[in-house]
Amino acid sequence: MIITVTLNPSLDRTLELERLERGGVQRTAEPTLEPGGKGVNVTRALSANGVASIAVLPIGGGEGDELQRLLDGAGVHARFVPVAGRTRSNITISETDGTITKLNEPGSVLDEVDLQTLIAVLRTVVAAGDWVVLSGSVPPSFTAVQLAGIAQSLASSGAHLAIDTSGDALLSSLEARPRLVKPNRTELSELVGRPLTCIAEVIDAAKEIRDRGIDIVLVSLGSDGAVLVTADATIVGESRVDHPRSTVGAGDSFLAGFLTKFSEDETDLESALLEALAWGAAATELPGSAVPEPSDIDYTNVRLVWQPDLDRPLVAS
Repeated sequence: MIITVTLNPSLDRTLELERLERGGVQRTAEPTLEPGGKGVNVTRALSANGVASIAVLPIGGGEGDELQRLLDGAGVHARFVPVAGRTRSNITISETDGTITKLNEPGSVLDEVDLQTLIAVLRTVVAAGDWVVLSGSVPPSFTAVQLAGIAQSLASSGAHLAIDTSGDALLSSLEARPRLVKPNRTELSELVGRPLTCIAEVIDAAKEIRDRGIDIVLVSLGSDGAVLVTADATIVGESRVDHPRSTVGAGDSFLAGFLTKFSEDETDLESALLEALAWGAAATELPGSAVPEPSDIDYTNVRLVWQPDLDRPLVAS
């Protein structure tokens, strides 16, 4: 089973228009309303492809009720933890040239009662051998100690822990020695404290993180592909996106695709990375934070690169 934990979920509204003009009054296409939060997106992608997954998330207020309604309506298996605060709302503005502008609320504070309730629910859901994805931003005032405590609790349960967050939250979660971390280029750069301008530098940085006791470092690089580093292998992959629409949630579909294969066969790293690339590429051709279904995924647009140009400058942020 793959279980996701989203500490700061959201109700995501996507508005599409030809070009954003600051200070003007503009008409948009019909808005898209979707469940949001990185862990929620991972479970949505898995569920859309028939892979068993449970999303665990706190919800509160009218936005929380709407988020629950959307997930229930989509047939997504979730455990909702009622909390005192209000679930945040995020707005994404998508222009026809692929430019994305995101306006994300901070979310509401999780107090100690909320946190203990969430941990109690996780204890009833997570079993040894499960994969648990702890991902996304953390609520306001949420401390590194609290996050590390949740991560260590999950790791000590015998589950395999995967981390996909950023900043101080990502750094503090490494103390729990997760099996897998999935930074993007910017997040990896922040972890190692230097810019990463080419594939060779990404590989070196990923190896540094692996040396901290992390089994698998999976780096998503957007249009520059991806890098996978383990104790025994370093694999580079690329994907092609012919008609990009939105990158929102693409990294979550990327991680979902990887875990789909890797949780079944840990020896076939190549297939797992190809699956990740295919799911991530498919997600970028969909509007908003929509997740790909089997008919959206095109494996002819992804490949492994056995002799990459390690010094080629990266273009994606």
